[in-house]
Amino acid sequence: MGHTHAIGAAASERLASGHLSDLIGAIYDCALEPTLWDHTLSDIAAALDCENAILSLNDLRHDRVLISKSVGWEPYWLQQRAKHIPEIHGAMSGWLARQPPPDEPFVASRDVPAGKRESSPYVRDVLGPLGIVDIAHFVLISTSTHFSELVLGRLDRQGIITDREIGLGGLLLPHLRRAITISDLIDMRSLEQQALGATLDSIAVGVVIVADGGRILHANEAARAMLDARSPILASSGCLAAVHADATAELMKAIELARDNEGGIGATGIGVPLVFQDMAAATAHVLPLACGNLRTRLVQQATAAVFIAPADTPLPVDLGTVARMFGLTPAETRQLDQLMAGATLAEAAAALGVSKATARTHREHIFAKTGVSRRSDLVALVGRLVPPVLRPARRSEGGAGGLGHR
Repeated sequence: MGHTHAIGAAASERLASGHLSDLIGAIYDCALEPTLWDHTLSDIAAALDCENAILSLNDLRHDRVLISKSVGWEPYWLQQRAKHIPEIHGAMSGWLARQPPPDEPFVASRDVPAGKRESSPYVRDVLGPLGIVDIAHFVLISTSTHFSELVLGRLDRQGIITDREIGLGGLLLPHLRRAITISDLIDMRSLEQQALGATLDSIAVGVVIVADGGRILHANEAARAMLDARSPILASSGCLAAVHADATAELMKAIELARDNEGGIGATGIGVPLVFQDMAAATAHVLPLACGNLRTRLVQQATAAVFIAPADTPLPVDLGTVARMFGLTPAETRQLDQLMAGATLAEAAAALGVSKATARTHREHIFAKTGVSRRSDLVALVGRLVPPVLRPARRSEGGAGGLGHR
């Protein structure tokens, strides 16, 4: 992870800071006006020196395509590419099964052996004729209900994907994830100043628009119900707060960054763990509103919009979010990972390099913090919060091979 951040920092120095800031702002504008994705996707491809790009978001529950944008692809070639989706998905599935770091892209030149590339029908029938020498897939969302990715292609004159493109892509990933997640939460609606109240009230999730310091400027109907119930959010002296102080602090940090440095907000404010008073889970996502012509026109003095979704709204929640939700320490989080993978107490202790007594203590702390008394109850609780694709592979499951397996 540190190596990726170092690559990203070096890459950003070679991209004018003003250009990067404008690009991030354009991405956030797309969350409120999805028709802007075409132009923004073209700018993303240009910034990463790629010839073509595809941005997609799929609702796996209802087999719906929510976002399908492309630049540099003629309709004929998109149709030809669609014929090879099984091969593409096969390679991606094998790669995803290895549970790579969330910001690490699938890069054909790095993740597909040369022999498989040479014999690939997709390369022969589509990439080769187009002169595309390398493809990178940046996964934005991968859950049991949604899949979203950014796919970038390069021609021979541009060369294969390098650390520069991976680094810049990594810088853009949290902003893309935030924009895509919020677009999904508001059902791809366009939010405009003239009909803002009516549009927000038609959205099932809670939306609170805040000024500096979290001062509440507007709340939609769903959010007002949450505020009235003081769960999972509440108003404290007119400012937005959460039931637990840690969540309030994270929200305030994200709102402050939204005001002062939206380009530096990164993953802060994405999937902030909240809990209702009955301990049901919810998550919050913070969208900066202080910059950009489109977003600043939405509500005067607005700094950010906070979107609050109950746990039964499908979202990309992982074990890290669960750990933050219940205040688990790093050691307890590692123990939780082992328990969810099916390890016995002895196996967990050996894997973590601690004594069995220490592992037992961690387990008891996890039980106490999550309000359960048995391992089966813990597994059921985490199962309700974490989609299967984001859970640790159980010990009985074998490793995945396939085209993308190194």
